Amino acid sequence: MSFAVMMLVAMGCDLAFGWPTWMYARIGHPVTWLGALIARLDRCWNRDGSNRRLRGVAAALVVIGLSAGLALGVQSLLPGGWLGTVIGGILAWPLVALRSMHDHVAAVARPLAAGDLPAARHAVSMIVGRDPAQLDPPGVARAALESLAENSSDGIVAPLFWGVVAGLPGIAAYKAINTLDSMIGHRTPRHEAFGWASARIDDLVNLAPARLTGLLFALVSRRPGAALATMGRDARHHRSPNAGWPEAAMAGALGVRVSGPRIYANRVADEPFVNATCPDPTPVDLHRGLALYRRAMLALAALIGALAALGF
Repeated sequence: MSFAVMMLVAMGCDLAFGWPTWMYARIGHPVTWLGALIARLDRCWNRDGSNRRLRGVAAALVVIGLSAGLALGVQSLLPGGWLGTVIGGILAWPLVALRSMHDHVAAVARPLAAGDLPAARHAVSMIVGRDPAQLDPPGVARAALESLAENSSDGIVAPLFWGVVAGLPGIAAYKAINTLDSMIGHRTPRHEAFGWASARIDDLVNLAPARLTGLLFALVSRRPGAALATMGRDARHHRSPNAGWPEAAMAGALGVRVSGPRIYANRVADEPFVNATCPDPTPVDLHRGLALYRRAMLALAALIGALAALGF
């Protein structure tokens, strides 16, 4: 059974079908199942008192262990050879967000290009956590590009990376970790202690995929030197140890700036700009970013195909 071919099958299924609305309506999605478990643990275990960090460690281990264990059990039941590989790829399909990432950013680019700021704000609110009502057109474009860059790593490259390494248990464990981080890995009074382990584990498992994503953006761009230079200069100044790498690479590749100050509810995050001396992105730059994303994903598929040919 080839884990690399399995991940290529998952990419192909997601590219062809996405995650159909009728299927979501009937059975939900693995991430929503994980979210329900995490929310329950958060309610039951994240209470006032001592050892909130320890209980958070336990919650993370339960979610990750259950996800990886179930996936390992399923994988052990698959038939050998090509049939098992294809079935495994179909099972991994919902854990890859190749098509939805493109569609969500395109849904921002279209109304922004047409001058419909309210519709663009609504569309960008689907993919970012900041307050969209405070965003002007350049702010909407920056937010969409940042989400495209960061989520290319979190939603596509990283799950496929760990799927190639460890098959279904690898991709399932990664999605569990990433969902834990998105739900409880925040520096808020409620989650700073309880979500500490989830955030640290997420940082660790994204170290290699985030840098790989930045490298892919740079290598398939029309400005590889500028993309690599921006990544080397600005990635380490990002608030995240990982998100800065794909964001800086995309900013350098497109010759625009991203990040900068942003508003979350009643809190202002005074973040530095990435590629600060360049102009803000325009709707045209969003379309250029989507084209860069498509080329990077083709390069990723080629890389996984090469690994499959080498016997992974």
